[in-house]
Amino acid sequence: MNTSALPATLDGWLDHIGRQHSAEIVMGLERVREVWQRMGSPRAPINVVVGGTNGKGSTCAMLEAMLRAGGYQTGFYSSPHISRYNERVCVAGHEAADDPLCASFSAVEVARTASQPPVPLTYFEFATLSALWIFAQQGVDVAILEVGLGGRLDAVNIIDADVSVVVSVDLDHQSYLGDTREQIAFEKAHVYRPGCPAIFADADPPQALVDYAARIGADLQLLNRDFRYERQETQWRFVGRESARSSLPYPALRGGYQLKNASAALAVLDALRERLPVSQGHVKRGLLEVEWPGRMQVLPGRPTVVLDVAHNPHAARALDDALGGMGYHPNTYAVFGMLKDKDIDSVIEILKGRFDHWFIAGLDAVSERGATLESLAQKMVAHGLGERFSRHVSIAHAYAAARERAGQDDRIVAFGSFYTVAEIAPLRKPT
Repeated sequence: MNTSALPATLDGWLDHIGRQHSAEIVMGLERVREVWQRMGSPRAPINVVVGGTNGKGSTCAMLEAMLRAGGYQTGFYSSPHISRYNERVCVAGHEAADDPLCASFSAVEVARTASQPPVPLTYFEFATLSALWIFAQQGVDVAILEVGLGGRLDAVNIIDADVSVVVSVDLDHQSYLGDTREQIAFEKAHVYRPGCPAIFADADPPQALVDYAARIGADLQLLNRDFRYERQETQWRFVGRESARSSLPYPALRGGYQLKNASAALAVLDALRERLPVSQGHVKRGLLEVEWPGRMQVLPGRPTVVLDVAHNPHAARALDDALGGMGYHPNTYAVFGMLKDKDIDSVIEILKGRFDHWFIAGLDAVSERGATLESLAQKMVAHGLGERFSRHVSIAHAYAAARERAGQDDRIVAFGSFYTVAEIAPLRKPT
């Protein structure tokens, strides 16, 4: 192919890869595996794949922070990004720069167009192959790969993981994964591999997941059976199959549910203890230093501003619980926008008693999947919130209105989508 015609900038590449497939999401591994093999099947020496309905990003972030504190060169692939694409690919805790990202996209494009017609790839498939190439080029010790959607047919699943994790299973993406928790669990369980540690970190393991792990001969490890966490007043304790870790600090990530996610990360370390030993001190340091923007992220300054990408009922319940555990605020205001293919009604119902007023805006201007302002307003009325919401032309305007109303001791919670958080994150300045 004519490499001189390839894009020269990251923005050019992102525009290019967004135009290579007519659909945003296409399930299946045949196309992406073919291109990956043409690229020489790049992969890290040790790979951890993490899936789940919610909590997978936080679990990845804590695992990465503990491994990095232990001196290992880590690669961390996540999606989607909040402010800029570079967030998706991190090496040793640093976002990938534009130049290596452009080089990785060029490597994917050369492999993709090696046949005629070229192999069509979605944006996420392009991104996944790019990350795998960068991790191989950078010589990372371990790659931590977050599943995008499901598991069985997600592009990340071309990698045979040394350890696989399913953090949670609940209803989301039903049009792709199924209408029941059992159907969704079956899809997610396919990140497990025969003979390898297969961690499940939810309290209620779906039978479909247990059966699949047994059928392929995976080493299934269940929360509260094979590993557990014990809350203490100012510290907590992890008990795994092979080891226990006491006097652990609570993670820097907010929310009581993060202990479950931290336990999943520690179960991974337990499984890899001979290949990637991490000391108690480095575990503690990782838990204290971990950062994961947009997940119960409290920004500096007053009033208190919380950013959370919660966009399904499971995440909404976790957000509700986490907000209840924070200190007293005279008023709490919501800045809210969601995608139309999400369960908006359930999210509103779960959280409607948490907020004194909702500042709503449509997301249709930033995404084809975005719910319109009018559709959100209709749902607000249907849930009995007719006197407790106001309409705004954008999330930025909704946030500005919330700021104007909020007193210094009040709280603003922006949630509902990655797009919602992304619209606010660049606007917020400490005061």
